[in-house]
Amino acid sequence: MLLKDFTPAADISDYVQLLRIVHLQFDANQPLPFKAYPPRPEHCLAFYPYDTESITYASDGREVKDVPVVLYGQFSEVTNRFIGANFLVVQVIFWPGAIYRLTGIPADELTNTYADASYFIQGDLQQVNELLRAAKDYTTMLSIVQDFVRSLIRKEKKSRLPIDDAFAILLSSPHQMSMDNIAREACLSVRQLERRFKERTGINPKLYQRIIRFDRAFRLKNTYPHLDWLRIAMECGYHDHQHLAKEYKDLTGLSPNAFHEIEERAPERHFGLNEGYYQAD
Repeated sequence: MLLKDFTPAADISDYVQLLRIVHLQFDANQPLPFKAYPPRPEHCLAFYPYDTESITYASDGREVKDVPVVLYGQFSEVTNRFIGANFLVVQVIFWPGAIYRLTGIPADELTNTYADASYFIQGDLQQVNELLRAAKDYTTMLSIVQDFVRSLIRKEKKSRLPIDDAFAILLSSPHQMSMDNIAREACLSVRQLERRFKERTGINPKLYQRIIRFDRAFRLKNTYPHLDWLRIAMECGYHDHQHLAKEYKDLTGLSPNAFHEIEERAPERHFGLNEGYYQAD
């Protein structure tokens, strides 16, 4: 079984942050827990060559299911994801703004949206899934999806701008950046930044930075479960434990302990796997 991140090929790394494969197999009659999928700074194209997943929005109970290739933008809420017994997903995690550059579709049209990718992306997505189904190993799977990304790059709709470089700085910075500093990195006024930021990420800069920081705390707890919440709060730049607890409540609807009790029952935990820090090979 596998839950692993991979470094993309150099020629697509301007668009793709990482590639992820999750492969889990259960007995056909085994009851499966759901995965509470928290907000994370990701825009993703996901291929499901075998069993698809169904998702339920925690906020209102909306359900989406039976989508073999999914495109989703920036989420700011939890979705509960239910997988099948033979679960394989190959995910392309794009850099912020990359989907907009490749498709011309403003990212705010994909915010909190788990969509059939065929509505937005030109190309034979079904054939990609068929090739993945026939692939003999994970290396071949990675080659298949990277070739598909190359086909998108050849038809790129929008040019790269300085704001796209600013996204990488935000993702790697250990500290929150002011609007003025982000605008300076993006070579934009603050007003222009708000518009371009939403166009490329789907949300405003303040919320995006909150999600980045929350995701660090979530992954730090998964990687080092023995750490207490005060230590995690300090490591991730929160003022104190209460500040972190409020962030969990705002973004997941639950306290840190309550959310991680659910996380500890996620399907991948059955195999001793967890979502820790990104560790691409």
